[in-house]
Amino acid sequence: MNFLETMIGKIRNSIAHIGEIVLFGYQSVILTFATPYRYNEIIRHMEFVGNQSVGIITLTSIFTGLALSFQVYLGFKLVNAVNLVGPTVALGITRELGPVLTGLIVSARAGGAMAARLGTMRVNEQMDALDVMGVNTKQYLIAPRIIAAALCMPLLTALFDFMAMFGSWILCTKIVGLDQAVFFEKIRQTVEVHHINEGLFKSFIFGIMFAVICTYQGFNTTGGAKGVGEATNKGVVISMVGIIIVDYFLMNIIRILYVAMGIVK
Repeated sequence: MNFLETMIGKIRNSIAHIGEIVLFGYQSVILTFATPYRYNEIIRHMEFVGNQSVGIITLTSIFTGLALSFQVYLGFKLVNAVNLVGPTVALGITRELGPVLTGLIVSARAGGAMAARLGTMRVNEQMDALDVMGVNTKQYLIAPRIIAAALCMPLLTALFDFMAMFGSWILCTKIVGLDQAVFFEKIRQTVEVHHINEGLFKSFIFGIMFAVICTYQGFNTTGGAKGVGEATNKGVVISMVGIIIVDYFLMNIIRILYVAMGIVK
């Protein structure tokens, strides 16, 4: 009985904590449209979240495409279906691996930095100083980071998709010797616009998720330098686990919507 009560208590606390994070994100984002406008801050954070992530996204996506294509090739070779390697990899990348891996990489790189920066400002009382000066800290520090992450994530995912398929093309046509014309034709016949849109929409949601979670952890940091480390760790871990869990539910919701709209059967 004590075990059951403990589990119920933990579930209640988790739900309450999720509610606090969602409310925090909503209150911050809505301030984007209030004066004074912070568009310069949004652009500055887009450069940090987006431009500075291009290198690591490009590198990881190429090798993801190479590795995934090779494993799919080995499997399809057993059933004499190697011409399906291209479309299989393309669907896997655009619908699942692209947005998920991009979300995990960017949340670890940019999300962790957000939590650490905001946590440092909190324990150093810089946020208190902004409050005394009459600056809305959520509008100035939080909202631009969330908007920047939401805008940059689909762009980074599109880059991941393209470079991963470039890696797949290298392996399939240059290393294992598949026909290049067949490779592209099979992809053209299989991959549709709604497959790509599905991944881009997921990445948009993931961008909002990790930015809200990490900024929330940083904004509510306590306990000095140790607290900053704990807030950063919590922000990154919760973001990464949340992305994987939410991806499953988004996949099913999008599938249901596509069926209801007649896009797929």
